[in-house]
Amino acid sequence: MTPSTYTITGHWIGGETLAGSAGTLPVVNPATGEVIAETPAGTAADVDRAVAAARAAFPAWSATTRRHRADVLRRLGAGLAARTEEIAQAITAEMGSPIGMSRTAQVAFPAAVVESIAGLADDFAWTEEVGNSLIVREPIGVVGAITPWNFPLQQIVSKLAPALLAGNTMVFKPSENAPLTARILAEAAAEAGVPAGVFNIVYGTGATVGEAISAHPDIDMISFTGSTRAGQRIASVAAATVKRVALELGGKGANIILDDADLPKAVTTGVLRAFANGGQVCGSWPRMLVPASRQDEVVALAIEAAKGYTVGDPTDETTGIGPMASEAHRQKVVGYIERGITDGARLVHGGPNRPDGLTTGAYVQPTIFADVDPTSAIAQEEIFGPVLTVIPYADEDEAVAIANGTPYGLTSGVFGEPEHALAVARRLRVGQVDVNAGQWNPLAPFGGYKQSGNGREFGRLGLEEFLETKSIQL
Repeated sequence: MTPSTYTITGHWIGGETLAGSAGTLPVVNPATGEVIAETPAGTAADVDRAVAAARAAFPAWSATTRRHRADVLRRLGAGLAARTEEIAQAITAEMGSPIGMSRTAQVAFPAAVVESIAGLADDFAWTEEVGNSLIVREPIGVVGAITPWNFPLQQIVSKLAPALLAGNTMVFKPSENAPLTARILAEAAAEAGVPAGVFNIVYGTGATVGEAISAHPDIDMISFTGSTRAGQRIASVAAATVKRVALELGGKGANIILDDADLPKAVTTGVLRAFANGGQVCGSWPRMLVPASRQDEVVALAIEAAKGYTVGDPTDETTGIGPMASEAHRQKVVGYIERGITDGARLVHGGPNRPDGLTTGAYVQPTIFADVDPTSAIAQEEIFGPVLTVIPYADEDEAVAIANGTPYGLTSGVFGEPEHALAVARRLRVGQVDVNAGQWNPLAPFGGYKQSGNGREFGRLGLEEFLETKSIQL
């Protein structure tokens, strides 16, 4: 593998590249350990400049028509699609997503989201009459967006598209671990007709740039995707200025396989949803809940499915699981695998050792545990790696209790006879449930209950997050 080398010369503020003043941060290819780019280590002063640019651009942008803004978004979506290979290669280099997934989920999904949001321009209830009142929905102002490394383009597009359609401007901090796609997005946005200052990027760490964005008095809203711990900190800092905070946080999804399920489909899909993107998906299903009497059958199917996931070079078309996004994250995932063994779960596939033949790089074996105690650490805490825990249950009520029995509530799946599965889905305390592998819908709201966050992304509800509501009495 010959990794590409990328160069990022500065922040993107007011439509221009502006150099940083506090050194740089390395971008490391997790498959090789090589530094492939450097970004500025942003400061609070850099955030001030970006906020000033966004504030200055807000009046003119918010005064444009919704049709105009939708047209800009459509051009942006087309521009991203046209740069699919460039973006995919960058994502694979910066965080190790297998190239096949980078071309599809990492790029194709964001392009679809942009198109779906643009389509809301004419159908959304921007104004409505309630008795003698006119209800008006208006842009909230300057949005601060902070995103993680696991889906570098998807996470920001899910915020940028509705924010721009609503008439807002934005200051964006990408993850310092996966910042390459941010600059490509800025270039595509400018080419699509997003005016200077409407979309700004400040690179840097959460401790410095993230804190400055969260606390800034001229930022009207924070939209954050990432860990629950980081979300708690952002909410705390933002509270001093009473700004709106939308949080899409961690998850510990359960895949409930009912006794009347199509077992091969349920298990195969469940393994996919546990291992996709190396398990580095907040909406993954790392817990597979199965009837106790059928656990051995399920485990055999899961092991067979897991054998089909080749671990290795993420630029290889045949690779199913690339490296973890960093060496530090690899060590965290391995620590959880070791914890599972120590706590008495039955290791049936994989383990803490490096995959065969991969002595360097942030690689982890896809791992499956059976007979997992639902209260154990590997069943309760977000591992964010290719680790599947098979948990037996005695009856349906216990399955629902186990599924709901974590601090999280983001996603889950249910497999079974359709009406039966739907009835169980209604009992789950999560923001999104797929019944029998229901198809992804970019207009359906996505977000969590409990410590998985608040607010929603995608579709009408995702757009509403970026709007203020005014009532005018006539």
